[in-house]
Amino acid sequence: MNPSLGVAPIGPIDARIRPPGSKSITNRAILCAALAQGSSTLVNILDSQDTRLMADALQLLGTSIEIDWTQNRAQINGCGGPFPVSAAELNVENSGTAMRFLTAAVSLTRGRFRLIGSTRMHQRPVGDLLAALRQLGVNARAESAGDCPPVVVESTGWNAADVQISAATSSQFASGLMLAAPYAEHPITIHIRGPVVSAPFLQLTADVMSAFGGQVELTDEAISISNRHRYRGCVYQVEPDATAASYFLAAAAIAGGTVTIEGLGRNSKQGDLEFANRLAEMGCRVEWSDDSVTLYGPVQHGIEVDMGAISDTVQTLAVVALFADGPTRIRNVAHIRHKESDRIGDLARELRNLGAVVDERPDGLRILPSKLRGAAIDTYDDHRMAMSLSLIGLKIPGIEIRNPSCVAKTYPNYFQDLARVTGTEIVGIE
Repeated sequence: MNPSLGVAPIGPIDARIRPPGSKSITNRAILCAALAQGSSTLVNILDSQDTRLMADALQLLGTSIEIDWTQNRAQINGCGGPFPVSAAELNVENSGTAMRFLTAAVSLTRGRFRLIGSTRMHQRPVGDLLAALRQLGVNARAESAGDCPPVVVESTGWNAADVQISAATSSQFASGLMLAAPYAEHPITIHIRGPVVSAPFLQLTADVMSAFGGQVELTDEAISISNRHRYRGCVYQVEPDATAASYFLAAAAIAGGTVTIEGLGRNSKQGDLEFANRLAEMGCRVEWSDDSVTLYGPVQHGIEVDMGAISDTVQTLAVVALFADGPTRIRNVAHIRHKESDRIGDLARELRNLGAVVDERPDGLRILPSKLRGAAIDTYDDHRMAMSLSLIGLKIPGIEIRNPSCVAKTYPNYFQDLARVTGTEIVGIE
């Protein structure tokens, strides 16, 4: 892929798309299948850097995994419990799910493990997860200042039944414990301390676990997991990625016209599909069926919105807000400063570079629509920055996306799909 890409303005769109498989579900399902007794077949898995990193790490830990990435299908013979390998160094690069989920999962095994990643990963704190593992009797520590990776886990298994954890920075810390808990010596109760960001992902984790035979009871204050109901191999269908769908919903909100997302509807397990309802609040019309959602654009007006539950779509809503009539206030997302980029500060900087008026707040942004201009946009090696901000080019000429290849983290074919769905021309700029 070229070092930068241009996105050409287009008129109203009329399209349908079935996004690729969910990254969040794929990585949860691969881990459950790796721990399960027996063989699992995973269908419609996502082919991306994050999912390949998870699969590669589990193979290093002794799991038998055969994947046909061209068919998005995996055959996994589970370990039937803790991993057979007792020592390994795992490089998860910039995959947050792999870092959090594997840190918890390897702590089930008697042995010593070290998890490393990219430069940015070594700036993303995991102290809340490590503190929880220490409550369970695991020697888990970070090698960098600020409780950031690399992480070292030395364990003989979990020797406690109750654990407290903060999910104020990431719900993935609690999800990691949940995914590993069926193989603990005792039934586990996870007590959530304080607010939970991206809370719908905890229910998503419970749903995937249940599909593999796990038993989870989820309340507002605690999560209880049985150690008598362990994972069993199964055939598991991964539904399309709701966060990926948000870009195409936003495309219709920006350019006008209509887009239908296939495979995701009112019965979806993914919280990020709520993004469609936020666009409805901004004046778009949304129609739901059991397995699809259709949005009619364009956007009308700004809103004030708490996006703590769907924070992976903040950048996309901020881009839509540029074309609304009136200001938009996004709040309760302070934790996204610790994602692949500072998704508040870096986003504000790039929007201002386009001429937008942006008030950066500790927990979010206030965006006041103004006259925009074309510009080169830095992506900070953040896939969501590249995908979201590329949508501005559907209306504003001269938009250039630098380092577009970073979308491979979760959606390698994003720009091809954007061109196909919207009719825009993606121009390589050397």
